[in-house]
Amino acid sequence: MSFDGLFTGAMTSEVATKLTTGRISKIVQPSMYEVLLTIRANGANYKLLLSAHPSYARFHITDQNYDTPSEPPMFTMVLRKHLNGGIIESISQNERERIVRIRVRSRNEIGDEQIRTLIIELMGRHSNIILLDDERQIILDSIKHVPMAVNRHRIIQPGSSYVLPPKQEKQDPFAQMTEAEFQNIISNENQPVAQVLVQEFAGISPLFANEVVYRNKDSLFESFVSLINDIQEMRFTPSLYRLQSKEQFYFIEMTHLDGEQTTFSSLSELLDVFYFGKAERDRVKQQSGDLEKLLQNELSKNKKKLKKLERSLVDTEKADAIQLQGELITANMFALKKGMTEVEVVNYYDENGGTITIPLSPLKTPSENAQSYFTKYTKLKNSVAHIHEQVKLTLEENDYLETVLQQIESASPRDLEEIREELAETGYVRKKKSKKPQKNSKQKVTLDEYVSTTGELLLVGKNNKQNDYLTNKLASRDELWFHTKDIPGSHVVIRAKEPSETAIKEAAIIAAYFSKARQSSSVPVDYTEIRHVKKPNGSKPGFVIYEQNNTVYVTPDEELVLKLRK
Repeated sequence: MSFDGLFTGAMTSEVATKLTTGRISKIVQPSMYEVLLTIRANGANYKLLLSAHPSYARFHITDQNYDTPSEPPMFTMVLRKHLNGGIIESISQNERERIVRIRVRSRNEIGDEQIRTLIIELMGRHSNIILLDDERQIILDSIKHVPMAVNRHRIIQPGSSYVLPPKQEKQDPFAQMTEAEFQNIISNENQPVAQVLVQEFAGISPLFANEVVYRNKDSLFESFVSLINDIQEMRFTPSLYRLQSKEQFYFIEMTHLDGEQTTFSSLSELLDVFYFGKAERDRVKQQSGDLEKLLQNELSKNKKKLKKLERSLVDTEKADAIQLQGELITANMFALKKGMTEVEVVNYYDENGGTITIPLSPLKTPSENAQSYFTKYTKLKNSVAHIHEQVKLTLEENDYLETVLQQIESASPRDLEEIREELAETGYVRKKKSKKPQKNSKQKVTLDEYVSTTGELLLVGKNNKQNDYLTNKLASRDELWFHTKDIPGSHVVIRAKEPSETAIKEAAIIAAYFSKARQSSSVPVDYTEIRHVKKPNGSKPGFVIYEQNNTVYVTPDEELVLKLRK
């Protein structure tokens, strides 16, 4: 576990140094688990993210932009009532636990001063954000409610008294102790040393314990004390390690981890990089489950439809044989009479002069039987063009559905709303009835912006609405346009007349990253001038054709894409 009690203490120190005495000026709730506080401190604005996500619980200062709902949840309204305009008096950790208290001095509706405490509990699926009346220690509200039916010993609901989570009796790793005392604490021959360290000392995770053991040269005690001293003296090296199976992070160097190490200037910057994409993907997944299911169902229907069309095409191959049967009935009309169920006639088209048996309807006259075969022949012949057209349209629709599914994978919550609107306009989902009257003015399309290493502006369309706007309306004729070759993905444009080779390569990497080939290597990306990109009449949203293109092969690089984001 990377976000252990020691990491919580280091993050608390970093945040407290910057935000203590700051004024809370804005409170929003980007998702059901997250709260974002805008705080004015030391002449600058900071955004403090608090998350009670079951998998990504954390708190840190963020530079990322978060989309917020148009209608704030009730918890947001309670926080605004009690904390807006308040001054942060202190930010502290509860002993060595993953519990942080933000004490805020504010004023109520009649101007009287009040103290409120915002508590962040970072405990996996039990994580929570709780607002307290500091004087009475009464819960005013929480981002997750825990009623008595769920937990009789610790109720988290408005009006309940706040009770700390059960505490384990462990040693404080920062307390002074002799080597003999240390050895006495960890003396357990039946368990590995790292496991004993985790069990006996508060705030220590297996990650930290394994580092103590790994650095043990002459004395485990000296290894332990050396690391604790580094923490007390704030000798931090915020690092991200890319291992074979996963990523790990920590606030001091982990020499036992065998993987690529990236260091950061602060713990907040580290967590921004590590969590932002993961948490945003989770937010989108929560909101897009119904859309993904709908699109997958449509794809499944179309696959069945294509199989039926293929069978129908096989049937059309019998058309010539049916025409022959009709002609042979006509040629032998004199030998037929009503009531016959079949007739054997000479096949005049067979060089060997063989015979053929033709089924007949006993209820029809010879002439009607012949006409029935000719009608069936005409129907089959005429259906060939229709079937081919249906196959073409179905394949085009599948390409469109695959493209939208890819866009959902890389969408932000704001992008997702535009995708939902597009699917409503194309008839795949019902249009939402808005409670507010719609304005006549069209909603502005917002594009993601990136800046190349050499300074060129790169614009990215993350869904079909954005792609159409970027390619067909915004971009100039002589600007370069990028798209993955024969792979669903985003449109990317360099807003420069003579872009550098570096900008071209980075634009291609962004196009590959925001495509279905994100996890692949050596992805082909086509690029050409906007003048050579056309949208056919009546085509699906986001669809274009292009010519006179070049192709470059690149490998998607998430770290570079985040670095270039404006």
